[in-house]
Amino acid sequence: MLALDAGQSGIRLRWEHGLERLEGDAPGILTDRPLMPQVAEAAIAFLTEHRLTPTVLGVGSSGLVAPEAAELLGLVAPAGITEVAVAHDSTTSYLGALGDSPGAVVAAGTGVVALAVGRRSVARVDGWGHLLGDAGSAFWIGRAGMDAAMRGYDGRGRMTRLTARLAELFPDLSTAYVELQSDHRRVSRIADFARVVDEAADTDPVAAGIMDAAAAELSESVLAGLRRVGLMGHEPPQVCALGQVLRSRHVRDRFTSYLRMQWPSLTLTEPLGNALHGASLLANLGEDSPLAALVARAELP
Repeated sequence: MLALDAGQSGIRLRWEHGLERLEGDAPGILTDRPLMPQVAEAAIAFLTEHRLTPTVLGVGSSGLVAPEAAELLGLVAPAGITEVAVAHDSTTSYLGALGDSPGAVVAAGTGVVALAVGRRSVARVDGWGHLLGDAGSAFWIGRAGMDAAMRGYDGRGRMTRLTARLAELFPDLSTAYVELQSDHRRVSRIADFARVVDEAADTDPVAAGIMDAAAAELSESVLAGLRRVGLMGHEPPQVCALGQVLRSRHVRDRFTSYLRMQWPSLTLTEPLGNALHGASLLANLGEDSPLAALVARAELP
């Protein structure tokens, strides 16, 4: 089979046949454009390059509203694929990290989404894109960092090293907004600035405040999901934290401390695998799983 994890910063692909495995990557998807043609193009290019002929395709993708499995199957059928399973990347992140056991998984990269799974119900929190949500994501951090930098440039806010760091990318800060607005990769480009904010957080209180606020947003998303599926009991639930943002020591430590206000003994659960692994599990997900309703399937007769 072929598994595909499509994010805004990049697409990862993995072909598996028995014990054989081959991985690759492609440019990220643009969520303001039709998604299935972008996914199909990445899949076919990978298969063509390596002369592979899988029959099953499992896809987890950012930006999905209604997974169009039949549309995707029509696009990839010429490559020999006869079965497709598609889900939002919150579903594949969860499957890869915790299987279908109860708990919560938050994945914070360019965007962010949290998924909580109870014994009979599922709750998705955020994942609403950079215009309406994605609170605590790399884009959210990068945007806040750039805002702080420009405030420092104008003299409207606290002085911060972020102004000088932004000037390394845009020597004329007065034209930075024009360059960003005209760049079709502006979302991932702004998200990249999150790394700069994280690096500055050790010595810059403005940057540290942004990272602390991101941790608070991510912990609240997890708690909201756990409340909705009835996992706010005395025993700490499984909570798995994924993605580049949660690899930051600043964010991860504060995120954990916020959750420990509810469960002092809580320890973050290490993931079993990643979203790409979760995508490979979609086609065989049992109908009795709470996650089954979140997966769209299509198969050639």
